[in-house]
Amino acid sequence: MTATTAASAAYIVAALLFILSLAGLSKHETAKAGNAYGMAGMAIALVATIGLAARNASTVGIVLLAVAMVVGAAIGLSRAARVEMTGMPELIAILHSFVGLAAVLVGWNGYLSVEAQASEGSGAPGQTEVAGNLLGIHSAEVVIGVFIGAVTFTGSIVAFLKLSGRIKSNPLMLPAHNLLNLGALVVFAVLTVVFVIEPNLLALSAVTLVALALGWHLVASIGGGDMPVVVSMLNSYSGWAAAASGFLLGNDLLIVTGALVGSSGAYLSYIMCKAMNRSFISVIAGGFGNEGSISDDRDYGEHTEISAEDTADLLRAARTVVITPGYGMAVAQAQSAVAELTRHLREKGVDVRFGIHPVAGRLPGHMNVLLAEAKVPYDIVLEMDEINDDLADTDVVLVIGANDTVNPAATEDPSSPIAGMPVLRVWEAANVVVFKRSMSTGYAGVQNPLFFRENSRMLFGDARERVEDILRAL
Repeated sequence: MTATTAASAAYIVAALLFILSLAGLSKHETAKAGNAYGMAGMAIALVATIGLAARNASTVGIVLLAVAMVVGAAIGLSRAARVEMTGMPELIAILHSFVGLAAVLVGWNGYLSVEAQASEGSGAPGQTEVAGNLLGIHSAEVVIGVFIGAVTFTGSIVAFLKLSGRIKSNPLMLPAHNLLNLGALVVFAVLTVVFVIEPNLLALSAVTLVALALGWHLVASIGGGDMPVVVSMLNSYSGWAAAASGFLLGNDLLIVTGALVGSSGAYLSYIMCKAMNRSFISVIAGGFGNEGSISDDRDYGEHTEISAEDTADLLRAARTVVITPGYGMAVAQAQSAVAELTRHLREKGVDVRFGIHPVAGRLPGHMNVLLAEAKVPYDIVLEMDEINDDLADTDVVLVIGANDTVNPAATEDPSSPIAGMPVLRVWEAANVVVFKRSMSTGYAGVQNPLFFRENSRMLFGDARERVEDILRAL
């Protein structure tokens, strides 16, 4: 068996493992196995690629490859060991930027090794064949790969800066920002035609600059409330960028893997947009928070505070309790205390369940991962559609660090920036206790009338400390 044949066989096995990984990650019970399949597939793919490259590379190339692997592994292990769950969204965003940058570099390398060589009348036999027979297709692959990669690169960097708090999450609202995005796409289409007809350095440079600017502007224009969709969207972009690189490099595994990541990311973005009753185009055009950045001077009345001891009394008398977590639970690292409270109440015969909004937190599945980490049983963690109809018959709802996902303005105020967004109808319960540090608005910058309802009470402070206070009182 030749090295090429062995590598192809390994790529097929790796691709199958990646498919199994996606299937496993779709359910709580099989998520751990799904992760294992993905890691095994990536290990096989790396070994096969390195083995194939080592047979064809020079000594200097092999050394550079080894150095790159060691440096990359060291950085990856270091970051993985230190990152907290609250830091996962921005970590994933910055990792997407690496994929985008790699696609840009692969695209430029493709141009320099084929089109540029062909225009000079030089190059290896393989390059001459590409230039003679398939130059137009190759040129299209180059320009599309560079464009998708550059958009992913700068878009992911802006997402990282927003999610990590290095820049404000408020959207950048330039005059005619939608027309700017549309104009960039038109320019890209024109430059693609020009480059395919006559490949040249100027056209590819222009495509790269336009794509870098478009990626930056796309994400900068999106408000904070849509950032979970942005992460998913960039995940999809990175997949298509990898697939484009696969075509340029003639690597079947990159094509398959990129298509898997691109399609699954696009479908996840669709699901999340559906969960927020928004179209993907409306997210790209500008996210939640555009209107929310304008001051809301309406008088919602006075909020009512509650102590941990009084909350314990409510829970002691309750038959049914629903907990709706949000990003605040992650920030406070309260998942273990919440899990302990859940165990205590269930031992006392209280029916405790969790209601998870599709975009709770700043990353798809963020809350599910935190609760699984704290050993909360999978069968009591329900999605929004599964729990919403039961909230009216619930004695107590604990809103722990959630805000926009439990905002009644989404269903009752047509003028609200989040109007039409499906939310957890927690206000229908007999009693609602909201755990928050202050009365500030949520990530979308929209005031929440829930805080001022007659059946709502505000429990201020660090969520973990307040839950521990309740446990002591119980």
